[in-house]
Amino acid sequence: MSDVRFELNYRERATLRAVAAGRVQIICSCEPDLFIDGVAFCDQPTAHRLVHQGLMRPAVPGEPGELVAAELTGPGMEQLGMAVPR
Repeated sequence: MSDVRFELNYRERATLRAVAAGRVQIICSCEPDLFIDGVAFCDQPTAHRLVHQGLMRPAVPGEPGELVAAELTGPGMEQLGMAVPR
C-alpha cells in the first residue's frame, strides 16, 4: 500500500466509513451530491472534496443527475486503513 494518506477531519472520515458500509448514494454530476441512509447529506462541500480528491466515486456509470450507489476508491480505502483489492 502506498502512503498517500493526508489529514481528514472527523466528518470526512465518517463519510468515507458510511460509503464503505454501503449507506451512501451519489448523484452523477461534476459536483456530486450525497445521500446517506436516504437523507441529503448536510455538507455538500465535503462530498465534493472527497470526490475531487479521488477518495470515492459512483459505483456504476450513470446519467447526469442519476442517483447511484457510491463506493470507495483505492486511495479512499487506504485513508481508512482498509486493504485495497489487487
